[in-house]
Amino acid sequence: MAILLIAEHDNATLSDQTAKALSAALQIGSDVHALVAGKGAKAAADAVAMLKDVSKVLLAEADELTERLAEPLAALVVSIAGAYDTIIAPATSSGKNIAPRVAALLDVAQVSEIIEVISPDTFKRPIYAGNAIQTVQSSDAKKVITVRTASFPSASQGNAAAVENISAAAHPGLSIFIENKFSETDRPELNSAKIIISSGRAPGSSEKFQEVILPVADKLGAAVGASAPWSTPLCAERLAGRPDRQGGGARSLHCCRHLRRHPAPCRHEGFEGHRARRISWRRAATSKAGSLHAVKLHLERRIMLNGNKAIVLSA
Repeated sequence: MAILLIAEHDNATLSDQTAKALSAALQIGSDVHALVAGKGAKAAADAVAMLKDVSKVLLAEADELTERLAEPLAALVVSIAGAYDTIIAPATSSGKNIAPRVAALLDVAQVSEIIEVISPDTFKRPIYAGNAIQTVQSSDAKKVITVRTASFPSASQGNAAAVENISAAAHPGLSIFIENKFSETDRPELNSAKIIISSGRAPGSSEKFQEVILPVADKLGAAVGASAPWSTPLCAERLAGRPDRQGGGARSLHCCRHLRRHPAPCRHEGFEGHRARRISWRRAATSKAGSLHAVKLHLERRIMLNGNKAIVLSA
C-alpha cells in the first residue's frame, strides 16, 4: 500500500509537523513517499529524505508552487494520485487548505484530523469540540487524511532516501499570491503544543493578559491562545472558539466563556460542580483587590497538580 505524504515546509526548512504526520502514515503502511512542492526547496527535500522509513521523496518545483497555494498544489497531488492508496497531510493551515480540494477532485470523502490509526482504513478523530471520539472506517479506494500532529510522535532520522524530481501539474489559474503576514513567536505552535495557555475576557486588558498569562506560558514553554479580540495580537494564533478542547493533544482545564447562561453540557448529571467552579473563576477574575494575582497563583497550583495540560482562563 503506497502512501503519499504532503510535506510541510517553507522551501528552506522542513516543519516538524511533517515528521509527526509521517509517524501516522507509517501506522497505515510502510511504503511512504513524501511530496515536497515549492521553489528552491531542495533543502527541505533533503531534510525529508533523512526521516526514517521514507521510501522516496518527490520534489516538484515551479513558480506557482513558491508560496504553496492550495489550487496548484492540489492539482499536482491529483496528477500523481493514481500511484497511491492514501494521501496524508498534517492538519495545519496549509494541509487543511489542500486536502479538501484533493478529496473533491478525486471524488472521495476526506477523513479529517485523525488522532489514532486503528487499521489502514479505520481511524479515530475528535468531534463535538473534543467531547466525543468518533471511530471512522473509510470504504473509498483512495483515502485523503489529515493528521492532528499533537497525537503522534516525531519520526526519527537516520535515512538517505532518494530524491526524484517531478514536473508540476498545469496551473489551474484560480488564485494568485499577494502577501504573507506572519506572527513571530518563540513559543510552540498551537496545533502541535503539548501545553496551551488560553484566555478569554477575564484579564480585561492587554496589559493584564501580559501580566498574568504570558509569565505562566513562559515558565511552562507553552503555546498561547486567546478568544478575546484584545489579546489576539499577543498570541501566535488566535483560538477560534475553543479548539484546544478538540482532543488528541493538549488537554484543558476549562472555564466557560459565557457564564450568564447555563451551558448546555451542564444540564446533564455530574456537571453541576464543574459549573460552580466556572462561576468561582468569574468571581475571582472580576473582584477588585489583588484578584489577578490570586488567579495567577491558582493557575500555577493547577499546573503543578495537573501536569501536562492546557489551562483556559476565561470569563
